[in-house]
Amino acid sequence: MSNAPRSSPAAGAAPVATAKKALEYVSDGMTLGLGTGRAAFAFVRALGERVAAGLDVKGVPTSEATAELARELGIPLLTLEEAGRIDVCFDGADEVDPELDVIKGYGGAHVREKIVAASSDRLVIMVGAEKIVPVLGSRGKLPVEVLPFGEALCRQSLRALGCEPEVRCGDDGAPVISDNGNKILDCKIAPIENASELERAILAIPGVLGTGLFIGMADAVIVQDGEDVEVRERP
Repeated sequence: MSNAPRSSPAAGAAPVATAKKALEYVSDGMTLGLGTGRAAFAFVRALGERVAAGLDVKGVPTSEATAELARELGIPLLTLEEAGRIDVCFDGADEVDPELDVIKGYGGAHVREKIVAASSDRLVIMVGAEKIVPVLGSRGKLPVEVLPFGEALCRQSLRALGCEPEVRCGDDGAPVISDNGNKILDCKIAPIENASELERAILAIPGVLGTGLFIGMADAVIVQDGEDVEVRERP
């Protein structure tokens, strides 16, 4: 079985401008949530440079891949229990709508990412302009993490909600297994009319651990378009 997240810390060109802008939210003594995926890994690298220069912060990683990268860069890490409350969580996203609601999870770490984000005073999302959508679901995929024992029921129930599930598999054809030991169902969806309602309906299915919908959670979104960077903040 393949392990999530499938995005490696070295994958793709780093979105450096968003990472540098995100560092403006960081100050000495903070505890930071460290997300997973290309944008988050770019932020962790930029943070590592600041730590090497003397910045005093601690991080709570959202995946084993993030933890490994942070350790390599000398960023001190805490467990969520050790940290208690987190000052700011930094993460990427796969879709962002005009209300700053988000779909995450293409990297497979969305359940841990949501737990860390919910434990944080602020959530800062970093994305490229291509991730901005008019309505959530525009890219046609919603990740849902499920207990393997409940997979059959989850698939049946998701279909009844109009979400066609497909087990996420790695390049070797084996199911991707999250850091929590669970399967990920990638649901084919149309643009979502009511994301909060869909979230509640999916979470009511026994065996579902979490969805990639992050509704009302992001406080700021940093958008990179080429070398231009725009910050959008929730009122």
